[in-house]
Amino acid sequence: MTPEQQAARDTFKKISDNIAQVKHGQSAATRKLLTALASGGHVLLEDFPGTGKTTLAKALACSIDASFKRIQFTPDLLPSDILGVSIFNQREQQFHFHEGPIFTNILLADEINRASPRTQSALLEAMGESQVSVDGERRNLSDLFFVVATENPVEFRGTYPLPEAQMDRFSMQFSLGYVPPAEEVSILAAQQHNHPLEQLKSCASLAETLALKRAVQGVRISDELKRYAVDIVGATRTAAGVRLGASARASIALMKSAQALALFDGFDFVTPEQIQELAIPVIAHRLVMEPQARFSGMTPRGIVGDILKKLPVPA
Repeated sequence: MTPEQQAARDTFKKISDNIAQVKHGQSAATRKLLTALASGGHVLLEDFPGTGKTTLAKALACSIDASFKRIQFTPDLLPSDILGVSIFNQREQQFHFHEGPIFTNILLADEINRASPRTQSALLEAMGESQVSVDGERRNLSDLFFVVATENPVEFRGTYPLPEAQMDRFSMQFSLGYVPPAEEVSILAAQQHNHPLEQLKSCASLAETLALKRAVQGVRISDELKRYAVDIVGATRTAAGVRLGASARASIALMKSAQALALFDGFDFVTPEQIQELAIPVIAHRLVMEPQARFSGMTPRGIVGDILKKLPVPA
């Protein structure tokens, strides 16, 4: 590894260890979250209420010396509440643009499925191109722009399913799950008097985080593994029970995420194991299932898992 890549790996470990002070028993989720951050993607956390989705996002924001904004999505939220609005100044006789919360480094979109599809779509351009268009003018976002969105899969009243185009903008979707009883006891002990987030300090600068993203781009991936990633994604388009398979955006996300994970594992090149580890969180949420396949118990995660078992692994 080059000195820059080693420094980037050290940054990853610092952030991961810092988050672990708050999130007990969630090293796998933290690993995926930081992989998405370093690869330039965005994350959708889908899990039951109370599993710590918001806490994980806040712990990441506290660990990096960067700006952080939170949007609580509600049915009456408007796109202008996210992007910003131009207000007329009577004294100067001209409009002034007031930036919305999207102009930040780390954005927590809490309970994103509670807002209407119109409001959800306000994030599309920002997540895809790191820019927004307001009043006919393009405004660029920060070099570090990372969206962590949460949603509860068990609540249906007052919620709107995320459109397929919106789901495709998230490079990863995963759950946290319940922690083992021993870890839950340690959570109770840590929060007996106050929340650990109150004592959490930043351990990495904005410059170090941007250097981490740049170092990921230098991780090598062979043509054989690029084809392996493409074959995994391509197999979803012809899989039984799938109405809409993953697009080329999934192949790109899988490649970049594997590069980030390889760096974190101490390699300057991607191995098949990194691609296999990330295939389900990167691909599964992008699949649209046939209704009869859903009713018969088939799941996107299961389909991607079957594809991994059947496809030959490059030597």
